[in-house]
Amino acid sequence: MSTISFAGRVAIITGAGGGLGRDYALDLARRGAAVVVNDLGTSSDGTGSPSRMADRVVDEIRAAGLSAVASYDSVATAEGGDAIVATAMKAFGRVDVLINNAGILRNAPFDELQDSTIDAMLSVHLKGAFNVTRPAFRLMKRQGYGRILFASSAAGMFGNAEQAAYGAAKAGLVGLMNVLSLEGRAHGVLCNALLPTAESRMGAQMSATQMKEFGEVFAMAGPHLGNSGTPPFVTPLVVYLVSEACSSTHGIYSASLGRYARVFIAASDGWVGPRDKSPAAEDIEAHFATICDQKNVTVPGSLRDEFTDIIKLLRKVIA
Repeated sequence: MSTISFAGRVAIITGAGGGLGRDYALDLARRGAAVVVNDLGTSSDGTGSPSRMADRVVDEIRAAGLSAVASYDSVATAEGGDAIVATAMKAFGRVDVLINNAGILRNAPFDELQDSTIDAMLSVHLKGAFNVTRPAFRLMKRQGYGRILFASSAAGMFGNAEQAAYGAAKAGLVGLMNVLSLEGRAHGVLCNALLPTAESRMGAQMSATQMKEFGEVFAMAGPHLGNSGTPPFVTPLVVYLVSEACSSTHGIYSASLGRYARVFIAASDGWVGPRDKSPAAEDIEAHFATICDQKNVTVPGSLRDEFTDIIKLLRKVIA
């Protein structure tokens, strides 16, 4: 087993002033990366006066004799995204790794969601990833190498009560990753999505009802949880996914409670209806159990792959 090194590589990590992002930055720096520690420094819901959280992480890295610079620009604007990438270019001359980790959280029941909350979630999580990734991707494409990781969430892929805006924005990141991985592959730019779980400032914002529900689940684990809910248990998967050693692209990966797994979006074989006349809703009702059957599934790698899978099925069923 080789040692994973980032010697000569430059990494940008957004939202790296604390929690998961800080842990990613420290590990990458220890492995030789020059790191841009980006953090606006606001509270976990995106409000409050900016602080210099990024500076503290940079100081930790430099105290160990390693390379890092701070960025205080907001991912929520295109200008901020350009500035973050420009910071990397000015300090280190290239960008090899981008971890889109910045995020905020404002929980609310769906029928109580404010427009301002929806706009904030989309601006920081989804548009924020666009804003930073576009200039970084252009550089990576030209140099023929890059690793991009999008911090999505199980709240978006599986659902979590009172997180409609957050979950929708996080699920959007998977859509972005799916497309960008196809466009980047030929240029050596690999993209994946992460579903991380760890204790954080954002996690502390769960409602009393959510805290009770999760507490009951965790109580079932008893001593088996250990320290697996802390950021260092997520970092190893992140570091591998953004390393030169990793050849995976177009993947969704879960790092939760010390379990590491790939998550798939799959399609069942379903029901093949008539060819020349469209079925009626009653036909769908009659075959709904077959449509939902999970015995035979495929994992399309693109829209084209889904079409190809369907055509193969048609040939088999109709022949």
